[in-house]
Amino acid sequence: MSDDIEDTGTPKDRKFVEALARGLDVLRAFTHGSVVLGNQEIARITGLPKPTVSRMTYTLTKLGYLAYSQQHEKYQLDSGVLALGYAYVSNLRVRQLAKPYMDAFAKRTNTTVGLTCRDWLSMIYVENCRPPEATSLRMDAGVRLPLATTAAGRAYLAATPEQEREHLLQALEARHEGDWSVLRASLERSFEEYRENGFCLSLGDWDRNVRAAGVPLRLADGGLMALTCGAPSFQLSEETLKGSLAHELEMLARDIESLGA
Repeated sequence: MSDDIEDTGTPKDRKFVEALARGLDVLRAFTHGSVVLGNQEIARITGLPKPTVSRMTYTLTKLGYLAYSQQHEKYQLDSGVLALGYAYVSNLRVRQLAKPYMDAFAKRTNTTVGLTCRDWLSMIYVENCRPPEATSLRMDAGVRLPLATTAAGRAYLAATPEQEREHLLQALEARHEGDWSVLRASLERSFEEYRENGFCLSLGDWDRNVRAAGVPLRLADGGLMALTCGAPSFQLSEETLKGSLAHELEMLARDIESLGA
């Protein structure tokens, strides 16, 4: 499989259903930027043999998770996937508890506040709150962010147990092998920043026009998410972000955790 697809099992694991994993790999291929994909493109992204991909896309179409376009001879995600995603988000207790606090923070600080979870080497928005006058930095639920260069991803990595973090860093190295030395050094600075201050920053690393802070959010069930705040660089100075807002975001995360989310 390609570096973009997580290897979640081994042939020695008798409980691991390889066919199911391959079907999920096919669905995950649609998270890499393209709305519609053909079997050949899916095979390239997943590393699966094209005959296997053809069987998977046929089955997933029959089950309502993919839709086939006769005109383009390609597939796109169908409503079955949407139903699963909506069910997850709507039943996420932390989202329901955190939203009023996030809304108040966004209005008071004039920043965009996001709640994110990890999906392999990406962070995904499950909630996003903006001040009423915000016209930019619109990140709706479902938007994916890179793990290595965003404040959300760095905060998540910083709070992840060392063994799991090293596994993720190895996968990131495979994806970013051309510029990994620079990126790894930047991540190490973020981890040190987290140890010293309790937050991580992204000062134009993901988008040169955006400044953001991120903090980990530990759930009552042991899960880990990340809370972020950010704004366009012309609106939010590095001094304000690092000097006050990031610390306030860290306190917001502790308040949400105290709710037993």
